[in-house]
Amino acid sequence: MARVLFLLPARDFDPSEAAVSWQVLVNAGHVVAFATPDGRPAVADDMMLTGRGLDPWGALPLLQNLPLIGLLMRANRDARDAYGRMIVDSNYNAPLRWDAVDVPAFDGLLLPGGHRARGMRDYLESKTLQGRIVGFFEAGKPVAAICHGVLLAARSISRKTGRSVLCGYRTTALTWALERSAWRVARITRFWDPNYYRTYLEQDGQPDGFMSVQQEVTRALARREDFMDVARTDPEYCRKTSGLHRDSLDDARPAFVIRDRNYVSARWPGDAHTFAKTFAGMLGALSNQGDAVGREKEESADRMQPAAGLPGSERPVIR
Repeated sequence: MARVLFLLPARDFDPSEAAVSWQVLVNAGHVVAFATPDGRPAVADDMMLTGRGLDPWGALPLLQNLPLIGLLMRANRDARDAYGRMIVDSNYNAPLRWDAVDVPAFDGLLLPGGHRARGMRDYLESKTLQGRIVGFFEAGKPVAAICHGVLLAARSISRKTGRSVLCGYRTTALTWALERSAWRVARITRFWDPNYYRTYLEQDGQPDGFMSVQQEVTRALARREDFMDVARTDPEYCRKTSGLHRDSLDDARPAFVIRDRNYVSARWPGDAHTFAKTFAGMLGALSNQGDAVGREKEESADRMQPAAGLPGSERPVIR
């Protein structure tokens, strides 16, 4: 059993990425703790739960309660059910403050994402969080990041190297193709707030996608090719890249997850089950390894016990 920390913003995190991951880890026997900026329970992006506000009529008080396109864009039933269970969990309702996080107290770290600038920028730009993330990486502890959570990791700069903690790792994250696709839809369906799906926008003179998650993460890596995306030769390429298919506990075909040593990454909510299962497996292996080391130490201590009736300074009994 591992003790895992989820870092969350005060509001607007993605419910699928956090809740599905929580459910998978808890079901695997791990303990999940949470940390928020003020030590109060976080609140997910409500539009990703209800779908309200993602239709062309979403700004109208009465009609916004009749989502249509929003039902396709929001979290699916598995994720919404998991979120309902997560928010009544005692650990969720008693989070740590970000500045109270003690890295040695945890076996692993998980960084969910979210795209809504209103709540996510404080999370992505927090020097406090970036410092804690560096601590997890430099201690060699398992770390998992999905979607914009990878961007937070990429911004975490080690004082030892002066580089991102992701420099030297292979990773994926929200791809520009997926981010741009959602942005294009929202420019039509949420025309009064067309940049809902863009956390950061390009400035004058910057090329399209320069401030996308993929491009900023790539700039933090040792090599451009360390950013991983689905190969066109993948037999499930269309299923993995269309943005229309999401994985489940029993179907990993739509998912794209990268594991590199102690680090696991994924792109978007459609990868969440496979992402969390991969991380749970890593944590389970770590726990089993720790148990084996503990048993070995106990057995070694037993073998070193003096035989009955002999002084402790005598040669140990070998069993």
